[in-house]
Amino acid sequence: MKFQKICVIGLGYIGLPTASTFATHGVRVVGMDINPKIIETLQNGGLHIHEPGLHETVTEALHSGNLTVSTQPEEADAFLIAVPTPFLDEQYGEFNGAQYKLADMRAVTSAAEAIVPYLRKGNLVVLESTSPPRTTVDLVQPILEKSGLKAGTDFHLCYSPERVLPGQILCELIENARVIGGVTPESAQAGADMYAIFVKGDIIQTDATTAEMVKLMENTYRDVNIAIANEFSRLAEKFGVDVWEAIRLANRHPRVKILNPGPGVGGHCISVDPWFFVEAAPELTPLILNARQVNDGQPHFVVNKVQAALGSLKGRRIAALGLAFKPDVDDLRESPAAEVVHLLTGAGAEVRAFEPFKPEGLPGIQCMPTLEAALDGAEAVILLVRHSEFVKLNPSHVLELTPARTVFDTVGAWDGAWEQAGFNVIRLGVGK
Repeated sequence: MKFQKICVIGLGYIGLPTASTFATHGVRVVGMDINPKIIETLQNGGLHIHEPGLHETVTEALHSGNLTVSTQPEEADAFLIAVPTPFLDEQYGEFNGAQYKLADMRAVTSAAEAIVPYLRKGNLVVLESTSPPRTTVDLVQPILEKSGLKAGTDFHLCYSPERVLPGQILCELIENARVIGGVTPESAQAGADMYAIFVKGDIIQTDATTAEMVKLMENTYRDVNIAIANEFSRLAEKFGVDVWEAIRLANRHPRVKILNPGPGVGGHCISVDPWFFVEAAPELTPLILNARQVNDGQPHFVVNKVQAALGSLKGRRIAALGLAFKPDVDDLRESPAAEVVHLLTGAGAEVRAFEPFKPEGLPGIQCMPTLEAALDGAEAVILLVRHSEFVKLNPSHVLELTPARTVFDTVGAWDGAWEQAGFNVIRLGVGK
């Protein structure tokens, strides 16, 4: 199947790199987003997200004329849905007394509805948004068929999950293997033909629901493994052990690979996707639910550790280093670091945060423009994200910037040089 024009709906962390990559490979692309500020920013040569190399790629795509941006879809050979699937606010499911989060599919629904007036025979529609199992066939397909066209007969319909790492998106879009799930084998082939425009990795075809499950399995696997690492950190403190040393030693076993603990799990994938399994089948997912509860509870564990060391938090000034959900990115979605800050503030502390990749931070958090401003007058410092610039901090230099002598390391980044410089270092998972 040939593709001369593709319409990408949603210009976020996945949609914009994907649209730009198609455009730089010679395809005409219209990138659509309902947020007029995003469209205006792009049209003025700016960028609303941070990702290495993305500004150059977007600029090249726009200047070539292959990429245009709009608040409305246009007729195209293929439509690609890459919109967010967050949680519903203040709405939960319940099973056997345990609550679980529910997916907010309104953006996917709206995107599918927006395609209907433009859908033509022979078109391809691909859902990339991470979704609960059977979303493609039970939600998207019926909406698209309101056009009078039948999926798998009149138009092709696929699910193809993004599988890229923030900070390496542009490279991994091209190099990683791609899973294409079609509602029919012909649909899967059409999807494979489209992604073959730029994908160098293997392109594996399957059915739509299997592709949905593959994406959720990948991130749920990681979530469960991080949960056991976080539980190990709690056990290490109880038994007087350094969990970081214990993990290093355990990982010398040829069939063991324990991940690192931290203040929790964030981002729009690992902290979200497992809930889609729980929502779809709560009676079958006790392990997944418990892992989610462990990881969602880790920010509370961190705050309790701070409170145990400092006593009452009321009025205490704390410098919080990092708000992103992982190192060296600007993505603050579902960030456990941000949750720690919210909990500290709720306990009465005056928290001044510094996030180098997104200095404006988040609403409800006092964000400082520089590290120096965050450290000024602090009574304690808490390291929440393993950003490279924080790992490389010289403790003697920090000593000159703040009166704080107690520092909390929640990510295993600071070595004995901090004690040698005169700091009292309290590390997550260290009970020695």
